[in-house]
Amino acid sequence: MTTSPNTPASPQGAPETPDALQARALDDLRYIRQTMEGAASFTALSGWGGVAIGVTAFPAAYLADHATTHRLWMLVWLVEALIGVVIGVGMTVRKARAARQPLFGRPGRKFALTFATPMAAGAILTIALYYGGMVDILPGMWLLLYGTAFATAGAFSIPTVPVMGLCFMVMGTAALATPSSAWLGNVFMVAGFGALHVVFGALIARKHGG
Repeated sequence: MTTSPNTPASPQGAPETPDALQARALDDLRYIRQTMEGAASFTALSGWGGVAIGVTAFPAAYLADHATTHRLWMLVWLVEALIGVVIGVGMTVRKARAARQPLFGRPGRKFALTFATPMAAGAILTIALYYGGMVDILPGMWLLLYGTAFATAGAFSIPTVPVMGLCFMVMGTAALATPSSAWLGNVFMVAGFGALHVVFGALIARKHGG
């Protein structure tokens, strides 16, 4: 019995069954999908969310500037950070749903993991520096590590994100290099978490759909 020249054959020379052909096709499609997901960028980061976070930083800076103790100053900025997390996550989820982009696909997981690592280091250092009496260097450290989070996670996102991260890192370095004072610390905080968020959030919203 002879086989048709157009009939795919197995490695042993026998023709493949329809089930085997279907299984191979599914494997090929799965491989292509995984490759595309690995090469894709996380584009659901919300620009308008960044703008909103930046706007909330201005009243926070005002309140922090009028704080009478280091404890109260820290509380103001920690509350502002929590507000920023809620806004950022909420707006990003909303944008992802509108764009029908899986929030926890491979690009999203890579972005989240890479972003979270410097942020976790910042949280640990915050505790150590606060109880070590070195509150004055917290603004520079926060800006530097926040920028590091975006600069590294930006490798899995749109090009604007790592540029924003580098700008935060420059701001943090400048804060650390400046003679420490409560007033200057608040100036750097509002310039970074306020102005930079508004500027880059608007750029992301304009170029990447919200």
